[in-house]
Amino acid sequence: MFADLKPSRPLLDDLAIFCVVVRKQGFAAAARELGVSNALVSKRIAILEKTLQVRLLHRTTRKVSLTEHGVVVHQWAQRIREDLDGLEDAISQKGSAPRGLLRLCTSSGFGRNRVAPAVSSMALAYPELEIQLELLDRPVDLVAEGLHLDIRVGQVQEAHLIARRIAPNARVLCAAPAYLARHGMPRCLADLAEHKCIVIRERDQDVGRWKLAGPQGVETVRVGGQLATNNGELVHQWGIDGHGIILRSLWDVGPSLASGRLVRVLPDYSQEADVWAIYPTRLSLSANVRVCVQFLESWLADPERI
Repeated sequence: MFADLKPSRPLLDDLAIFCVVVRKQGFAAAARELGVSNALVSKRIAILEKTLQVRLLHRTTRKVSLTEHGVVVHQWAQRIREDLDGLEDAISQKGSAPRGLLRLCTSSGFGRNRVAPAVSSMALAYPELEIQLELLDRPVDLVAEGLHLDIRVGQVQEAHLIARRIAPNARVLCAAPAYLARHGMPRCLADLAEHKCIVIRERDQDVGRWKLAGPQGVETVRVGGQLATNNGELVHQWGIDGHGIILRSLWDVGPSLASGRLVRVLPDYSQEADVWAIYPTRLSLSANVRVCVQFLESWLADPERI
């Protein structure tokens, strides 16, 4: 009955470790994520290579890369892990609570201020769910980086991914009263080109080129200034400090506008920046992803949380 079972076949845990090594591009980084020693990771990869009788990785002092055989094994390892995830999801669909690993990412500011509190509450509600939250202010390849879910503020460009809108939001122009007292209030969108504007490079933003919807439809203006950064929280603070006009999400600057530390500029203009849950098609039936998306949607429905 068990004649086809071979002890030389690779273990699932070894394939999982291999995938982490590939994603982290190194043994040490993989060991830190897995919470094990470098020696154990190295040993398991060596066993996997011996079992398959091929070399999987090119090793250097700084990182590892895949051999030709490694590319094939990595593709199959991911497919096997996805099938196992599908098996677990199929079971959880039948009434079991969500369980196992859920890796999600979002931008740093929104992650710290909005997603992290939601994840904290979700962890209490689903104790068998192991949640890893990564804050990444850069474009993300969900499949290549082994992520299940991206919570994104702004536009979705990837046609091959599923995107579900989970909360409304918009970016608005604002500045400190002190800045406006020194430089005056812009009267039209074109005036922004003559003002100091604090630009940012975030996931979906074109540096120095602001596209906004207003009375005349969607218009674009080229802006610049003394300060620029890739961190939205710094832009917010620099705006309060009076360094220039900023374009930020209402979820971020709402309290500063309410307190008067910032003032709306050209209030007839705004930029759509809804909150989206984005995930690969293969995870469309994942119980873990479904529960997380629904939880975040409910959490962000509270106007005080967005």
